[in-house]
Parts: sequence; C-alpha cells; structure tokens
Amino acid sequence: MTALADVPVSGTVAPGFEPVFKAFRDNFSLPDGLADIGAGLTVFHRGEPVVDLVGGYRDEARTTEWTPDTVANIWSSTKGVTALAFARLVDRGLVDYDDRVALYWPEFAVAGKEATTVGQLISHQGGLNGFRLPTTVEQFGDWPLVTRRLAEQAPYWVPGEDTSYHAMTFGFLVGELARRITGLEPRALIETEVAVPLDADIQIGLRQGDLDRVADLVPFDDAGTPPAPDPLAAPAMTNPVVRQDWANRAGWRAAQVPAANGHATAHGLAKLYGAVASGDRFDGEPYLSRETIDALRAPRSTRPDRFLGERTWGAGVSLNMGGAWGPDPATFGHTGWGGSFGCANLARGIGIGYVMSRMGGQIALDPRAVRLCNAIFACAG
Repeated sequence: MTALADVPVSGTVAPGFEPVFKAFRDNFSLPDGLADIGAGLTVFHRGEPVVDLVGGYRDEARTTEWTPDTVANIWSSTKGVTALAFARLVDRGLVDYDDRVALYWPEFAVAGKEATTVGQLISHQGGLNGFRLPTTVEQFGDWPLVTRRLAEQAPYWVPGEDTSYHAMTFGFLVGELARRITGLEPRALIETEVAVPLDADIQIGLRQGDLDRVADLVPFDDAGTPPAPDPLAAPAMTNPVVRQDWANRAGWRAAQVPAANGHATAHGLAKLYGAVASGDRFDGEPYLSRETIDALRAPRSTRPDRFLGERTWGAGVSLNMGGAWGPDPATFGHTGWGGSFGCANLARGIGIGYVMSRMGGQIALDPRAVRLCNAIFACAG
C-alpha cells in the first residue's frame, strides 16, 4: 500500500466538489495491486471544468510524475470516442442508423450481410466480432487488409439476431464505414470531428512527437486475455489473442485501431463528453443535436451480450449498468479494459473522463470508477 503523503496530486477542484478530490486521492491507497499508480480525472459540469486532477506517476517504477498532458491508451473507451465522431456524421445527415451498411460499403453486401444496418453494426449485433482468417496484431496496422477481410467474411450469427461484443473489430467496421462516407481514415476522422473542434487531446494513432508524454500501462496479472464466457464470444479476443501489454508497444501506439488504441488525457476525454452533456455550441451549432443524442443513446440491444453479460447498447455507447457511472441509469458512455472511462449525463450536464496506468481486473464496475462517480454525482446535486 502506498502512503498518500508519497503520492503527488495536483490540479483544481471547484467549491462543493472537494469530496471528489478525496475520492481521487483515496484511489492511490487501495490495497496493493489495486491502487492507482498514475491517473487523471476531469469533470465538466454544465460546460465548465469543476474537477481537473492528476496524480502519481506515468511509469511503474514511479520515476516520472503524471502531468496534465500525460496521455494513456484508453482501450475500449476508444469505442465511445469513435461512436461520438460517427454521430457527428449522423447529425449532418450524411448517414442514418437505419441505413444498410452496403449503401456506403458495397463490398460488405455478401455472405449473409446484405441487409445489415448501420445501427446493428454499431451496437455489436453484426455478427463480425472476430476474424475467420488467422490474423495478427501486426496486421492491425494494415487498414485495407483487415477491413477487406471483415467485408468478405460470413457473420458468426444472423445480423440483428444476437449480440456479442466486437472487442477489436468494432473500430475497423465503424471506421471503414465512416471512411466510405467522408474519405477520412480514423486518425483524421477523430482529429476533424473531435480533437480540433473541441481542442480535445484525443488521438487514434499516436503521433511520434507525443511518445515522450505517454504513460505505460501496468497489466493486472500475466498480461493475458480474459476467457470468453461463451463460445460465440470467443472470436473477439482469440484471433489474435489480445494481450494487455500490447498497449506499451510502439507499433500498437502508432496503428489505427479505433476500437482500442485511442490515446487521451482525462481532460480531453471529459471535454468530449462534457460538450455532449451540456449542449456546448461550436460555430453556432451544438456539438451534437438533441435528436442525434437521443438516437445515439436509444437502446438498440437489450438482450444479454454474449461476452459482457447484461448490457444495454446504444449506437456504440453503453447505458449505465449497475451503477458503474453513478446512480442515474440514463448516463451513457464507454469503459476501457482496465478501468478508463468517459461518460455523459444530460440531466445533470456532466461529462467525465478518467485515464490511468494500472489496469484493474474488472471488465466493468471497476471500484475506482464507482468511487469517483458516486462522489461526482453526489456533489453535482
């Protein structure tokens, strides 16, 4: 256990949000193996940053302090970023969730996928939760290869008739669909739709010049992958076998994996969700219209997810499950493997971003996130 006095924590907390500061600091004094090593937390409330904290170190050896510009791999919290960028295209009328995928991606209309809708694809119902051909993590860097394989293969189930988490393929599928609509590959899409309009520090495909500010992730056990609870779910994490230590590899950091290799600061992630939650306006228009937000968070799959269990999926975002993001079930967002998360609550105007270096062993309901969100919502009233 690390003594709190030994952990550097800095930042700002608005009056009334002091309990969030305590919750953040307390995460560094959890039992060994669970305590944060380095982390950032930012909360926007009705468009204003009310909590902006960093603490600890960006390396396991605790030699370099975590600073406000420290970025970390956010694993599947990337899916939420990708889903919100895609929602911007919906907002502009460039695509509709009820459209067939093949309308924009003709090569996709084979092997039983002809009628697959955008909404089914983006809510983990498309039946493409893994690759049928042997695939390596190095091949994830070959965008045309992996997207062609997914377009050509038969689904593992009839699209729309089952749900199982598309752990790695989600980003290739949604990213290629967005590329067919806009001409932009994922790194450019996120820059154009998220980073630039919001001045938010979020990237897919980390720039070479930012390697000196990235935190190493610390695996929670043997750097392996969790077992799939259902044979239909297994392709998501077994071809290739997903490893926690991928996050610290140079090739992984540089690739475009818009399901899992986003890099962000807590402030950047919170600014994105805060803009959604508060209706912040850019160039005279809200970041996302209320109509699009309602379509984004509308339940599209409420059946048990074959990989994750009980889950309600919207259009690439999850609705709050089991109090992971505070008491309101209407909160929506996405969690990343190991504990990072971003979420929004419209009723309270809250947007939250949390990134960290020590990966926890929970798929959801990470105790650090639960503690932070309970404190945030209690303070927000």
